Amino acid sequence: MRRATRLLLSVVAASLATGLGATRAFAHITVDMGSGIADGFLHPLTGFDHLLAMVSVGIWGAELGAPAIWVLPIAFPLIMALGGALGVIGMPLPAGELLIALSVVVLGTLVAIAARPPIWVALAIVSVFAVAHGHAHGAELPRAADALAFTVGFVLATGLLHLAGIAMGLLSRWPMGVIAIRSSGCAVAAAGCYFVYGYAWV
Repeated sequence: MRRATRLLLSVVAASLATGLGATRAFAHITVDMGSGIADGFLHPLTGFDHLLAMVSVGIWGAELGAPAIWVLPIAFPLIMALGGALGVIGMPLPAGELLIALSVVVLGTLVAIAARPPIWVALAIVSVFAVAHGHAHGAELPRAADALAFTVGFVLATGLLHLAGIAMGLLSRWPMGVIAIRSSGCAVAAAGCYFVYGYAWV
């Protein structure tokens, strides 16, 4: 148990250190982005903000327990795909990047305080952020890209990030795991504040 806790804290700390060394301009990498399923699968992993938000959804779902542990991770990729379609067709989303940055702050905070709202409130929260994340990915697709294949790829990757978060969230069954989860939530929220700061000043 102690080894798992130390590993979780090490991963969060290393990720946070890596993310704070980047600028908001690199939150979503689009240079040389391809168009297939593999490219879509890798794309969410290049965005530190997206990665933190997706893992946090899984952790929060695990903290909430059934049915949220499955409802949130299943609903998020599906709604994100809808947001991606809106981005592909060019529908504008005002302050989309700010919403993405705020998603990291909010989700990290919810994990840190182990918030337990009604399931419909939790679903509404993640749905808003899912649209923003999906829209960003859809808007970044190159014109010649296979939008469907790319979308399938990044939805699959997002689902796996949720599963990773669920696995981490299960540590909350032990006292030391609760400390590790709360600490990771604080670290994620701090990273989100950095993203918001970057949005405000870029």
